[in-house]
Amino acid sequence: MPLQEPFYGSLRLYQANLDCVIFWGRTAMKPKTSHYFSPNKGSSPNWRQHLRLWVGLIISMGGVWALCHQFWLYAQDHPVVLQALVGGSIAALATALGTVPVMFSQTMSQRTQDTLYGFGAGVMLAACAFSLVLPGLEAAQNQQVFGGGAWGAGSAVGLSILLGAAALMLLDRILPHEHFIKGREGPGSTTSTKLRRTWLFVIAITLHNFPEGLAIGVGYVGNEGVRANALATGIAIQDVPEGLVVALALLAAGYSRTFSVVLGMASGLVEPVGAVLGAVAVSSSLVLLPFGLGFAAGAMLFVISHEIIPESHRQGHETFATGGLMIGFVLMMLLDTALG
Repeated sequence: MPLQEPFYGSLRLYQANLDCVIFWGRTAMKPKTSHYFSPNKGSSPNWRQHLRLWVGLIISMGGVWALCHQFWLYAQDHPVVLQALVGGSIAALATALGTVPVMFSQTMSQRTQDTLYGFGAGVMLAACAFSLVLPGLEAAQNQQVFGGGAWGAGSAVGLSILLGAAALMLLDRILPHEHFIKGREGPGSTTSTKLRRTWLFVIAITLHNFPEGLAIGVGYVGNEGVRANALATGIAIQDVPEGLVVALALLAAGYSRTFSVVLGMASGLVEPVGAVLGAVAVSSSLVLLPFGLGFAAGAMLFVISHEIIPESHRQGHETFATGGLMIGFVLMMLLDTALG
């Protein structure tokens, strides 16, 4: 049989981890070098990557520990900040509690979800009126803001409400985010693909929950302990159905059950952060108290009007959503009156 032209080829045998190079029908065997322990210059061993990872993790943990230690020292001199942290943490736990049913069942009618949205809006409206606006007016009168009197107090709190709403409106326009029903909103809402949809949801949830935490923190500075506890309790009550609705919305958007529950639980973590920031900012100077209460009220009012109520009416269940709003408002009013 005549000889063929010289043939050169390579055949990788993955099971044996060998390279077979065929020359003129003869096979030369050479072991394949491991990727992680290649002797070639310029390649970094795998243990160095692990070392950098652990060093970075240890440094990060040390930074977190130092930050927590400094916060604990600060909280000992400012008990109201610690109370705000506890109140915000309870609200975060309530949000996590609301996501638990999603682990066992994913069925809930849209009408029920809209009713729960309305309930949360009612609780937040009552919290704004009785736990933020009224104490803000009282504090402004006591401090003789803008010359004192009803007009001065009303002007100070009213201006703060407008500033709080304007701040949230600005963030709403600057930060791209995704509504559960309405869809994507913000810069590049129709063409941007740089941000994953998950992060758009996270931004939307943060914009929604941060004013609640801010209200808790400012409320502890501006109210007596019992009344501040009523505010924190009311927000925690409405956080339970809110966490449930958030997890269900993520599940309906195509995310896995576990991911929806975890992200729903994590959505409440911004509330203790907002509570601490609000308490620290206002407690540093009591002159800022009426302005802080009004600012928190304005931020919450923007979320209610711009986010919650439109979402609850978008599927045609306005009557049930309005009924839930009324029940939530009355419940929070009774809670504030009984405990305050």
